[in-house]
Amino acid sequence: MGWKDNINQRVAASSVGYWFQLEGSGHPKERKGSQFLTEFRAGLATFFAMAYIIAVNANIVADSGGTCVCSNGPNSADPYCKISNTSSPLFNLDYQLCKTEIKKDLITATAATSAMGTFFMGLLANLPVGIAPGMGLNAYFAYTVVGFNGENSVPFQTALTAIFIEGFIFFALALLGMRQWLARAIPRCIKLATSVGIGLFLTIIGLTYAQGIGLVLPGQAVPIQLAGCLEADIADGKCPDGVKMRSPMMWIGIFCGGVFTAMLMLYRVKGAIIAGIILVSIISWPRGTPVTYFPYTELGTNNFNFFKKVVDFHPIQNVLNVVDFNISGADGGAFGLALITFLYVDILDTTGTLYSMARYANLVDPVTQDFEGSTIAYMVDSITIVIGAILGTPPVTAFVESGAGIGEGGKTGLTAMWTGLCFFISIFFAPIFASIPPWATGCVLVLVGSMMVQAVVDINWKYIGDAVPAFICIAIMPFTYSIADGLIAGICLYILINSLVWIIAKASGGRIVPPNFEEKEPWSWNQTGGVIPPWMKRLASGKKDFWRKEHEIPGSPASTEGVTEKIEGKDAGSDKGGVNEVVGEGKPEKVA
Repeated sequence: MGWKDNINQRVAASSVGYWFQLEGSGHPKERKGSQFLTEFRAGLATFFAMAYIIAVNANIVADSGGTCVCSNGPNSADPYCKISNTSSPLFNLDYQLCKTEIKKDLITATAATSAMGTFFMGLLANLPVGIAPGMGLNAYFAYTVVGFNGENSVPFQTALTAIFIEGFIFFALALLGMRQWLARAIPRCIKLATSVGIGLFLTIIGLTYAQGIGLVLPGQAVPIQLAGCLEADIADGKCPDGVKMRSPMMWIGIFCGGVFTAMLMLYRVKGAIIAGIILVSIISWPRGTPVTYFPYTELGTNNFNFFKKVVDFHPIQNVLNVVDFNISGADGGAFGLALITFLYVDILDTTGTLYSMARYANLVDPVTQDFEGSTIAYMVDSITIVIGAILGTPPVTAFVESGAGIGEGGKTGLTAMWTGLCFFISIFFAPIFASIPPWATGCVLVLVGSMMVQAVVDINWKYIGDAVPAFICIAIMPFTYSIADGLIAGICLYILINSLVWIIAKASGGRIVPPNFEEKEPWSWNQTGGVIPPWMKRLASGKKDFWRKEHEIPGSPASTEGVTEKIEGKDAGSDKGGVNEVVGEGKPEKVA
C-alpha cells in the first residue's frame, strides 16, 4: 500500500470522512470513488478555472464608478466623467484615481466573498461547487442598474441594498422550499434561453473598450461598428478608417488571450483561462512598450506603484458597508425592477448551475430530481449574497467552472473547501489581480459566452410556443444591453402565446389546436416534490428530529421521500398516474 492510499484510507475512516461521505467511510450514502487527495487536486483545478473572476468582476463593477462622485457637474460636457483619454481637456484625473481605488477594494471583496461562500458550500452542503460573484449579474449590476460611471437612476449604494434584500428573500425561499419549486416551475425553454442570452451579453462586453479588447464601438448610422483603434485615436465616437484594427492591445488580446486560451481548452489543459490572462498580463506589465498597462502618466504611475508591492493586503475602504436603505434618491421603478431581476436571474443561474454540477457529479436523486444538500446549498448562497452586498459585490452564484474540479474526480465538499482556501490566499495578492488589463480578460468573456450559448441546441425549436419566446429572450439581452429586458420579453411572450393556445382549445372544445401540439414541452405549476420541503413534512408529521433525513435516523430504512408520491401518481405534478392531460386533446402525455 502506497502513502497516498494510506492517507486516503485514514481520512475516510475518520469523522471527517464520514461527514463528507468519502468512499470507505461507512456512511449509508458514501460517494463511490471519492478520495481525500483526489478532492485536494480537484479543488485546485476548480480554483484555477475560477480565478479569473477576481480580476474580471473587479474590472466590470468598477466601471459603475462605485461610490466615486464625478465633480464635472451636471451641466458639464462630460457630466459622468466618461472621457478616458488623458489628452482630452474633459478627462477627470481625480475620478479615474478614485475608480482605481474602487477596483482595488473589489479585488479584496471578490476574493473574500468567493472564499467564504465556496468554503461553506463544501463544509455545510457537501457539494464540490464553487460560488463567486456571477458573470452576467455583475454586468447587469454595473451597466444596467447603476450604469457606466453611475449614469443611470439607481446609485451604487442603493443597488447594493437591492442585493442585500434579495439575499434575505432567497434565504426565506430556500428555507420554505419555494426556491427549489420556483426553479423547477420556470419553463425549460426560458431557462435555456437565459443562459444563451447572458452568453451573448458577455460576448458584447468582451468586445468593447471598457472591459474588453476594443473591437467594437457604438455606431451612429448603425447600432454597432468595427473599431480596433487606440482610445486616443477615437474621434466623434468612431475610429477613423486609417487606424481601424491597428490597436496592439487588441491583437495581443485576440492571439494571446483568445486563440492561445482556446487551444489550451481544446486540449483540456487545466487552468486554461487563467493561463491566457496571465500571459497577456505579463506582456502588458513592462513600462515603455506600446501595449503597457502602466503608461508614463499620473494614473499609470499610481497603478504601477501599487503593482510593485506584489504581496499586500488591501483593506476595503470605499465600498464596505455602504448599503443605503433610503431609496428616495433613486428611481423606485428601476430599484424594484433591479430587485426582481436579481431575484429571478439568480434563481435561474444558481439553481441551473447547481443542478447541472450535481448531475455531473452523479448526486441527483432520480425520483425527486433534487440533489443532496440542496436546501443548505441555497441557504449558503443566500447568506453569501447578503455578506457580499455588505462587502460591495454583486450577487454570487454557482460557477460552471466547478466542472473542472468534478472532472478531476471531485465528488464531495472537500473539493469546494480547498477551492475556498485558495481564494483566501489570493486576498493577499491584490496588487497582481488589480493590475490585469481589460484586454487580458476581454477574450475570456467571449470564451465564457461561447460556453454558455451551448445550451441553445437543447431548446425545443420544433414548437413555436417554445421557440419564439426563447429566441426573443436570447435576442433582446445583447441588443438592449439588459438581461432584465430579455427575461421580461421572453416570459411575457411565453405566457401570452401559450395562454391564447389554451383559450382557443378550451373555447373550441379541443377541436382547434396547433398541428404539432404534441411537440410542446410539458409544463405544470405542480412540480415534482411539491412546494413543501421534506423537513417541513417531517415536522408536520410530529418527528422531533425533523432536521434529519430518514437515512440518518438510527434504525430507519433508507430514505423513501418522494417514492410514495411516485407510487401514488403525483410525480411531475400530476394527480392522474404520473401524466398530465394535453390541453384540448383529452389524451395523456408523460411529463419529463
